Amino acid sequence: MTIVCRFLDNFKTVNKFQSIFLLAFIYSLFINAQEFSHFNKDHRLGLHHWEIPSKDPDRIMLNFNGDPSSTRAVTWRTDSSVKNAIAQIAISGVNSKFTENAKNYNAITQEFDLGVYKTNKSFIVNYHSVIFDNLNPNTIYAYRVGDGKNWSEWIQFKTAKTGYSPTQFVYFGDAQNDILNHWSRVIRMAYQTAPNAAFVIHAGDMVDTAHRDYEWAQWFKAGGFIHSQWTAIPVVGNHEFQRINGLSPKRLSVQWRPQFTLPVEESLHEKLHETVYTVEYQDVLILVLNSTDFLEKQMAYIEEKLSKSDAKWKIVTCHHSIFSPAEGRDFEFARKNWKPLFDKYGVDLVLNGHDHTYARGHVPVKSQDENKTGNFNTLYITSVSGPKQYKIGLQQLEDYKTDGYLSNKIGEQTQFFQVISIENESLIYKAYTALGDEYDTATITKDFSTGIKTLE
Repeated sequence: MTIVCRFLDNFKTVNKFQSIFLLAFIYSLFINAQEFSHFNKDHRLGLHHWEIPSKDPDRIMLNFNGDPSSTRAVTWRTDSSVKNAIAQIAISGVNSKFTENAKNYNAITQEFDLGVYKTNKSFIVNYHSVIFDNLNPNTIYAYRVGDGKNWSEWIQFKTAKTGYSPTQFVYFGDAQNDILNHWSRVIRMAYQTAPNAAFVIHAGDMVDTAHRDYEWAQWFKAGGFIHSQWTAIPVVGNHEFQRINGLSPKRLSVQWRPQFTLPVEESLHEKLHETVYTVEYQDVLILVLNSTDFLEKQMAYIEEKLSKSDAKWKIVTCHHSIFSPAEGRDFEFARKNWKPLFDKYGVDLVLNGHDHTYARGHVPVKSQDENKTGNFNTLYITSVSGPKQYKIGLQQLEDYKTDGYLSNKIGEQTQFFQVISIENESLIYKAYTALGDEYDTATITKDFSTGIKTLE
């Protein structure tokens, strides 16, 4: 106010141009003060810039939702000012003219209050989602998301082929803790190792505190553009469940359904929606299970999907380890109830997390002739990608022999990622350390005409 008074006292001594300039300057100060006040009112102060939403799209995520050869789902976030969002997609080209053929999709927008969880800053964000459909198989597409004015960059992905064909994907165990500091290098090394991977499986406990947006912000920043380019198959872990307050029951992360656009299996209990689903990619079945909630209610679904599938490879992923390698862990329900179904219907590979250790083992085909050719049924993997590490329980791994489990390779105090390649009659599994060094490898060879499998 002092500056304003002095200006008015001397108003007569300045020329017209100076007067206009000074008035404009004072007005801009007033507007900026109002904006600062509004920003503070929204409780956004104290947040990192990569936590704060704006009109520019962030947290862009690709998921499967439908036939991978003809559909893809994309989800992204903006501030609450973006009410009508759109996505554009076109067959990509060798130059920028591909944009002339871009097709528009109107997004479904969901308003989301971060303040529903007490430790989050309380303000509204908008999540937007689109399912691209009627795409051509085996085709590289470019897409972008925005509101018609504020756009993301153009991002590429490739649709699946319609039949069995070589493919490769990446799998991570728990990221969970200190994600930005210590998981970033792992996902980036995985991308460097397998840049053309068709998809990625995140086997649960992607964060430590289910509803805390700061941790999800770290997870998205750690992966950066990779999340928008590799199609993700997210799996819920126990740390994706938490109470909203001290009295409420545990519930699925409030961010889960807004930020991922996943298949809804109508035959299942609604609380299992978007946590239990199936992806069929180029004659490979990926069955995603929820190992935290409503375990018995998934039994019929598991049997239905496995019994009716004639896929050349059957893969199951859930967070909790069927054969827990960490000291004091035991997922007995799955061993007694889910594993018999995996045995019966010839599941080839099971991918788990939870135990913050590394273990590869297998279950042979039950036979009186232990030397029978093809005496192999299922390969079981437990892994960890984040910095939290536990000790291996050697005795309990030994005890699993009564369940038919044979331990092949173990590891601890190491962050891993895994690359699985499928080609011809082989599934080639490789585990890598955060440094990109190969740690473990195994190959399943299957005679598709007889179903007999061998493990090397």
